[in-house]
Amino acid sequence: VASIAYYVITREELEKKLMTELYPYDYDYYDENAEPSDAKTVLMKMLAEKAMIIEARAQGYLKNDTISTSVKRFMERKLVNLLLAKHIQGKNNITAEEIKLKMQADPKLDEAQAKAIVERAKTSAMLDKYYSQIYGKSRVSKLKQNFPRVIQIHDRLLRNPKQSRNVGFIRTSQVKDELTQGDKSIILAQYDTGKITLKDWFESLCDIVPPRRPRNLNTPQGVDQLLERALRMPLLVSEAKKLGLDRNKDLLKQVRDYEDRRLLSEVLSAKRKELKEPATEQIIAYFGQNKESFGTSKSLKIDLIWCQDLKTAKQAKAALETGKDFEAVRKQFSLEKEGKPFTTHPSSEGLFWKDLWSGEPNQVIGPVKGFYRQGISWRIVKILEKTPGKEKQYSANMEGQIKNRMMSELNKVVIAQYSKELLSKYPHQIYADKIKDIDPLNIP
Repeated sequence: VASIAYYVITREELEKKLMTELYPYDYDYYDENAEPSDAKTVLMKMLAEKAMIIEARAQGYLKNDTISTSVKRFMERKLVNLLLAKHIQGKNNITAEEIKLKMQADPKLDEAQAKAIVERAKTSAMLDKYYSQIYGKSRVSKLKQNFPRVIQIHDRLLRNPKQSRNVGFIRTSQVKDELTQGDKSIILAQYDTGKITLKDWFESLCDIVPPRRPRNLNTPQGVDQLLERALRMPLLVSEAKKLGLDRNKDLLKQVRDYEDRRLLSEVLSAKRKELKEPATEQIIAYFGQNKESFGTSKSLKIDLIWCQDLKTAKQAKAALETGKDFEAVRKQFSLEKEGKPFTTHPSSEGLFWKDLWSGEPNQVIGPVKGFYRQGISWRIVKILEKTPGKEKQYSANMEGQIKNRMMSELNKVVIAQYSKELLSKYPHQIYADKIKDIDPLNIP
């Protein structure tokens, strides 16, 4: 439905994005008077995001250490998963006898639970054996003469950080900022296609949640145990590459998509950082002009009947109008045979709120549309209670909330302007004839 540079946007992608745009996402400040998104508007937003990604690549964002490390780790995880799945495929057969023995050993287990436990145990044993084979042929050699230096540096970062911290463990930022380049490049182990440095060792440490980090890293044995952990991912990645799995097309697409998400996030974050925070007097003035946005939200207590199509919804409504019991009609016509009244708000109903708010207590309205699971469906709604919103008086403890709202609105303006600039810079094309009939609200 559209293209820009080396990207194309398909109809399926647009329809999926349009559906997510219809759902309210700014729950604290949902504007019930906002117009619903249409295909053209959403498509322009998607093109603008692609343009931001293209610009970020051109500006060298991928050289950012945080992004490059994140992308590298994502690819390695996916590559190793591919390798291990390939190894165990068709080999992990679970017998009825094994399941029976597990259930006899633990009578609390049902058949499905027992099978899952047996499968996990066999898979783990199989993968451990496979890793041992990889390790054995990788010609791993450790430079244990460097272990005392590791202990010394670990102790320095733990006990004497350059920046004071209020936690008792080494932060990831310390590895980045407090290790010299010479420290980072100290080699602790070598294997046939690479090496493990002190930087890798510390990154492996930081991957462990602090309460579970080893307590014996002041000993050569502790250093060696963590080094074994640091070796596992590189050796598996090396094996996967030897088998050519790094050329898998699905893998490369997943990595590219992940890169795009990280780049877009980085661009949007950079734009937010450009914003100037409002002064207190501006915050107070803004509140005075938008009091209704900061009060207690209006609400409705409702009960409803979800229907598979408009025809069914009309039949359900007709049955209710003849005096039939609401619960009986629900059991006869609803997609959900069980249900109970609940309270809903504008931020939950989005563009469908107006239909509901037009009703009065004890009134049954519909057929009206609503969000049902991952899509939209017809429903009959019984209004039970209707509670108007209430305004609040300004207080100092609301300043942060108001400021966030102001910054959010300003950010939208900045992003809109930046999008306009980039779409002028990068040629793009929209195939209007392919989107003219896209309307997720047009349900049967």
